Amino acid sequence: MYIKGRYIASACALLFVQQAMAAGMDCTKAANAVENTVCANESLYELDAQMGLVYRDLFKASAPAQAELKRTQRLWLKARNECAEDVSCLSQHYLERLQALRAQWQAALAYQPDDLDEQALDDLQKRIQAASKDDPEFALDRALAALAVKTTAVGFHGDANEDDSSITHFPTAQPKGVTANEWRALTASRITDAAETGLTSYTLQDLDGDGQRDLIVNTYAGGTGLFTYVETWRRDGERFVKRSVEPESSLFYTNDRGANQSVDWISLRGKTYAAYRNSEYGADRIYLLNPLKINVQVPTMTIRYRYDLEVPVLQHKDDGNSTFELEPDLHRALNLAVAKVNETAAIPSKEPLCPIPATGAGENDYYSFGPAHYSIEKVADLPVFIGNDCYIGALIDWFGSYSEKNGLFAQLALRKPDSDDGSRTYEVYGRRHITEVSTSMGKVELNEG
Repeated sequence: MYIKGRYIASACALLFVQQAMAAGMDCTKAANAVENTVCANESLYELDAQMGLVYRDLFKASAPAQAELKRTQRLWLKARNECAEDVSCLSQHYLERLQALRAQWQAALAYQPDDLDEQALDDLQKRIQAASKDDPEFALDRALAALAVKTTAVGFHGDANEDDSSITHFPTAQPKGVTANEWRALTASRITDAAETGLTSYTLQDLDGDGQRDLIVNTYAGGTGLFTYVETWRRDGERFVKRSVEPESSLFYTNDRGANQSVDWISLRGKTYAAYRNSEYGADRIYLLNPLKINVQVPTMTIRYRYDLEVPVLQHKDDGNSTFELEPDLHRALNLAVAKVNETAAIPSKEPLCPIPATGAGENDYYSFGPAHYSIEKVADLPVFIGNDCYIGALIDWFGSYSEKNGLFAQLALRKPDSDDGSRTYEVYGRRHITEVSTSMGKVELNEG
């Protein structure tokens, strides 16, 4: 389930704007220069309307803090009015206030993990530790597969846009497997995509154990990162209610080019979680997201690995098909280099990786291989000694991507400092085993290129 990149105003955004406009300033009663300026400027009026809507939602959600909210709003209005007819000044004040109110709204409605969530996290940790005794490479995958939700689900796709097949919209006809009652609730709810444009699919599944199926909306938006966004809607009586009132929101997203992310829908202690995985070299992080809530503090599992790395004798040429064998001395030198890789994030060396000559390109050429493309992860810079020559090396991988057949696939890139010969790369493979399984509570942190 994956997306990123927002290009076209969606039905969701348009609906939000319509609601906001209804909550905006009554321009027939504009009484001063500021109010007249806001009413005369479409973008300012929209900002004012959005702020009014967010303020009202926050006021309803934070009863104990209403007096303080009123006080800070009065102070903001006083500061705003000093802008008079300055559109740029007004716009800046509105944007800053909107950002602050949205942050307060999120904090007011954020789900607070309870004892049951901590027990679920502890259960998952024990399952992974137990599985690692027999399968140190895929203990996490085995544990998550055993916990997969088993409630009845039905999926269906959006209808293709007549003018653009890369865009879909909510179906107009009742899909197979959707009950008449569910269809009435869906059509009454103005279901929108999880991103502004893209290919959308839908899944009805009970996510909170109340016996009614909720809605998972999955929109593939593509873009440079091949992103997919996922949002949820809770069944509430005769309607479905979106998890967040924000017009552009998602429970999570996945990035297929520039990260290694995925999700497993699992059940622990009678609760359903979106087990959101974010991987990198040497670590998998699992975030147990409450699928129908605003998640800020999240139960988190970190699984750390150590790799046995090896540069194979048989290497592939650039065409990907033909092969060649490494000479014994070169093979030995490359394996000696990767054996010393420190399995931590890439950190620039404080010492030159190769001896700096008295003349040449300068010392900056000797401390690091250089930056990596966003679609790959640079694990470490390292020196590689081949005969009497020293090369600057970089071990790169695809954010810890791992398969049963090949294990970790990585590459060792080499370049000669102070040389225009370019770089060359060699394939590296690795088998992993778990070294640590730890738990924590915190915000979702993503490692992306």
